[in-house]
Amino acid sequence: METVVWSKPEDQRADTPLLVMMHGYGTDESRMVRLFEYLPAEFTCAALRAPMDIGDHYGWFLLDYFLANDFADVIKAAAAVQAWINSVKGQHSSVSLLGYSQGMAMASTLLRLHPKDYEAVVGLSGFVLQNELLSLTESFDTRPPFFWGRDKADLVINEDAIAYTGEWLQENTLLTARTYPGMGHAMSKTEMVDVSSFLRHYVLRPEGSTSNRR
Repeated sequence: METVVWSKPEDQRADTPLLVMMHGYGTDESRMVRLFEYLPAEFTCAALRAPMDIGDHYGWFLLDYFLANDFADVIKAAAAVQAWINSVKGQHSSVSLLGYSQGMAMASTLLRLHPKDYEAVVGLSGFVLQNELLSLTESFDTRPPFFWGRDKADLVINEDAIAYTGEWLQENTLLTARTYPGMGHAMSKTEMVDVSSFLRHYVLRPEGSTSNRR
């Protein structure tokens, strides 16, 4: 990835759990950087900038109002992120994902393509891609922990996408679902408290416990 903002300097990252953070469509990594202070200090957070120019901002793949996409673009973006993660994951004790809006589609796609690579996934105000090829190839030995936070009144993610996302998460993940009335298509401090608790529970396990993702 050409642009990555880290929460810790390089000499403080070794053996820490890594949280890879992906922003939404038509924004940039600064949206994720603002969350660093609300996440558990034990994590190293890495906010990635999406590779596709969207006006003056960025996106992971082209998207229309109905969330239609070119799956080749999705796979290309996912492969680029996975390659970057592969280049750094050896320095860390585990890797988890956090995606907001379109970033949630990216995070869940990476999980579907590489289910054994990720300790936990957080999806905020976003969706899971409805794609037959992904559905045919995905296979989970164990249900991965997944946090899904949203406002039921969010008008950006359409009802069909929400319905599919809920169904897929229920069937395939160990789901923690929370709603935040009045938040809209955004993220809130209250939500980040819940995200932090989720990450502590599933990633920062008590000493001597074992991971269900190994």
